[in-house]
Amino acid sequence: MSLDIYLSVIEPVIKRGTGVFIRESGKNIELTVEQVRERFPDSDLIVEQEFETNVVFDYNITHNLGPMAKAAGIYMELWRPEELGITKAVQLIEPLREGLHRLKVEPNTYKELNPDNGWGDYEGLVKFVSSYLDACYDYPDADVEASR
Repeated sequence: MSLDIYLSVIEPVIKRGTGVFIRESGKNIELTVEQVRERFPDSDLIVEQEFETNVVFDYNITHNLGPMAKAAGIYMELWRPEELGITKAVQLIEPLREGLHRLKVEPNTYKELNPDNGWGDYEGLVKFVSSYLDACYDYPDADVEASR
């Protein structure tokens, strides 16, 4: 099970990608052309393509990191923003900034909460929150959606 986060805008944007996704360390990631060819040597037809989308940010992360997010004080903002009345990315900037600061100031406290099964870890949560915060700064008027 995982958490899927989306930020979407009214006017579509152009994105680039291979469309080849894998599940790794508790999250879905899109492979680059080089990564596809490295992992699947017979896949010489894979190229990066442009596509139009309203989704300007999407991220998938394991539910195993929920306890760590809760300890950092950002579980509700990440997993249940609608219950806090959060509908726009701008509303997440301050809580995510503060949560990321807490995570970075005391890494050992949060690393103790790394899941025993190896799906997800402290570094993954920091990367997720940092990327999400950057997207909120870039698209403050974007609509927020969390799918659990």
